[in-house]
Amino acid sequence: MLIAQLTDLHLRPPGQAAYRVAETNMLTERALGKLHSLRPQPDVAVITGDMTDCGLPEEYALLKTLLAPLPMPVYMVPGNHDRRDNLKRAFADWPTIVAGPDFVQFVVDDYPIRLIGLDTVVEKSSVGTLCARRLAFLSDALDAAPERPTVVFMHHPPFDCGIRHMDRIRLLDGSDELAALLRRHRQVLGLWCGHNHRQIETVFGGVPASVIPGVAHQVAFHLDDDHEGALVLEPPAFKLHRFRTGAGIVSHTIYVEDYPGPYPFVLDPSYPGQS
Repeated sequence: MLIAQLTDLHLRPPGQAAYRVAETNMLTERALGKLHSLRPQPDVAVITGDMTDCGLPEEYALLKTLLAPLPMPVYMVPGNHDRRDNLKRAFADWPTIVAGPDFVQFVVDDYPIRLIGLDTVVEKSSVGTLCARRLAFLSDALDAAPERPTVVFMHHPPFDCGIRHMDRIRLLDGSDELAALLRRHRQVLGLWCGHNHRQIETVFGGVPASVIPGVAHQVAFHLDDDHEGALVLEPPAFKLHRFRTGAGIVSHTIYVEDYPGPYPFVLDPSYPGQS
């Protein structure tokens, strides 16, 4: 099974750049085109939040238009830049978006690996949380299928990454409870997040956990505690996770842009010892 994970699209109203420099609409369109071109095609795509930059109705209208040509099912959880009310209005015909009265969460049982999406958004705040109700949603979902391999998606990472301005707005409440839940449910093979706009790997609650790059701009890499943060136009990317029963998960980074190549591995006959 192939699972495409994209994050942090930060779509703007048509004609507007994010932060005046990041052409997020163009880069998202390119990322979705790359996703569409992959062979074999992913079985499913999951977007881990910040689909839009300001949560505006016109941004969600653009998102829906861009997603329409994709041949695979798409699931989403919101990020701190999203607005649940506008997301739900725009995607009122998407069951996993409007299933819950308060949160945008999902459990998908249709594949060899279960997919669980958690809503970590705090309204009018950049920080993340998992309140008692959202933790109960996860606990019930994991209890329902303790023998089935599972991955969990969320926007805010529950761990410090060392980029201080991002650590201040990570999942601040519920991280300890989440770690305890993961330790009790050994069927969880991965915890996959967005938000930090970089490739970051760790182990959390005994589970391999990662943050993936954004499909548009990235967060500048600084481990200096005094740095206030900035974006950088490093190569946009998304992840392709391959799951095989008995073999687990292997993840690949897929770059959005096209680069020179591919070139065959042809040795120069003038190299010593080559013929």
